[in-house]
Amino acid sequence: MLKTKEKQKIIEKIKTHDTDTGSAEVQIGILTEEIKKLMKHLKKHLKDNHSRRGLLGMVSKRKRLLNYLEETNEKRYNSIVKKLELKK
Repeated sequence: MLKTKEKQKIIEKIKTHDTDTGSAEVQIGILTEEIKKLMKHLKKHLKDNHSRRGLLGMVSKRKRLLNYLEETNEKRYNSIVKKLELKK
């Protein structure tokens, strides 16, 4: 789990308008940071299968959000992929 200050930094970096806290881009950014933290944890704790299952759920949710964004607005999709340095 990310701390509140870490989430605020991500939101400030990605938000599309002043009160944006739940757009697809922000959700993708938060999930990306959580995935990075969990991957670091799993490199150290190889047999933590419970956390591995949570990681797979997060990756799946991020993929669904990216697919939604690609279908609805390709310009926003390309900008978030570029900002977060994700593979297409």
